[in-house]
Amino acid sequence: MTPARDDLRRLHFINALFAHVTGHDLYLAEQIRSAIAFSLTELEAQTAAHPEFAAQFDAAFTAAAAALLARAFAHLPAHGFYHWDAARTSTSATPLFARDEIMTGLKQLAPYRESTLLITNLRPALIPPEKRATARRLREYDDTLAFIRELAAARTTPSASMQLLFL
Repeated sequence: MTPARDDLRRLHFINALFAHVTGHDLYLAEQIRSAIAFSLTELEAQTAAHPEFAAQFDAAFTAAAAALLARAFAHLPAHGFYHWDAARTSTSATPLFARDEIMTGLKQLAPYRESTLLITNLRPALIPPEKRATARRLREYDDTLAFIRELAAARTTPSASMQLLFL
């Protein structure tokens, strides 16, 4: 991908992630994207010199955006927030550990009427970029997505409003 295309993808990512702050205003989303990119200036410069670092920059950008989102929700006492990074360990995305992590998050979010469950790096954890996206890996990814959605729906009270975000 070209740098301009990557920036546009990140802009739309930030616009969707911070819609409650930006009101879907791309100018405000660009300000947030620029601030996150500025905090990663050194890594961005390395990526410009070495395009093979692009995946590392994307991971750092996603992590910084998730941390910023967690801080934004921390100021809303009536809104619960839980972030699970599926690529944190090599076994995080396996069904047993994924269920445990999601259940931990759902228990933490249970007292809130409104909450956000953010799941990052699930696709790279199940379909590593350096490996082929085989039919088996794609099926495992789709099955895990369905499993997480069903688990969240089953373990959330009907009166609660939960946003389930996969990044």
